[in-house]
Amino acid sequence: MAGLGWARRGTAWQGEAGMATKRVCSVAGCPQLTDGGRCDDHTRAAEQQRGSAHARGYDAKWRRTRHRYLSAHPLCCEPDCPALATDVDHIDGLGPNGPRGHDPTNLRAYCHPHHSQRTARDQPGGWAAP
Repeated sequence: MAGLGWARRGTAWQGEAGMATKRVCSVAGCPQLTDGGRCDDHTRAAEQQRGSAHARGYDAKWRRTRHRYLSAHPLCCEPDCPALATDVDHIDGLGPNGPRGHDPTNLRAYCHPHHSQRTARDQPGGWAAP
């Protein structure tokens, strides 16, 4: 890529003005360049390993639980956030298939940005995980 208007900046390739920055795949040892995160091959492999939403318990029963919880807790639980809640988070991190998957004391309501931040911070391998 060097010599074609691209310059290496750490793990990223910076193009000329108006060109997108490319980053090396986030999987250790993979040299593929991507727009961010994993390359297509590693994204596909991770999605297959994870299983479908239905297989993880996000089914009709979960949709009913989610609807009831959001009806009772319409605002984001993050302090000083006035946004409407759109996502329901499992405090134990085990999802609907966990032993407390539909227990309201194991749930909390978030707006989507705060839920994304919480998930990234809490889940193993999340971008903000230690």
